[in-house]
Amino acid sequence: EVQLQASGGGLAQAGGSLRLSCAASGFTFDDYGIGWFRQAPGKEREGVACINSSDGTTVYADSVKGRFTISSDNAKNTVYLQMNSLKPEDTAVYYCAADVMCVGLLQHHRWWGQGTLVTVSS
Repeated sequence: EVQLQASGGGLAQAGGSLRLSCAASGFTFDDYGIGWFRQAPGKEREGVACINSSDGTTVYADSVKGRFTISSDNAKNTVYLQMNSLKPEDTAVYYCAADVMCVGLLQHHRWWGQGTLVTVSS
């Protein structure tokens, strides 16, 4: 059974940092695409970043480029999202998701973890 466990959300001030973790189990971690997505109140869910764990290729939303970094630790079956220079507009519930590979930031992933709330105060 594929399971994804997201953690690391919380409250941060604008300009601050948080690191989200997505611990995965139930599949061959080093051959999958793991993405982070977010949904702000009253808005549709959007793609944030995605990484293909097989070769480390990444893709980012324009809104987070240069501020967020996605990385993968295949030994720990964990994907991280390092979020720096946070802005109030980054406030959202963040979800991680997995499928065979990233296709840009399309939300095609079959497996989803529960969300973790990130709140950025101004």
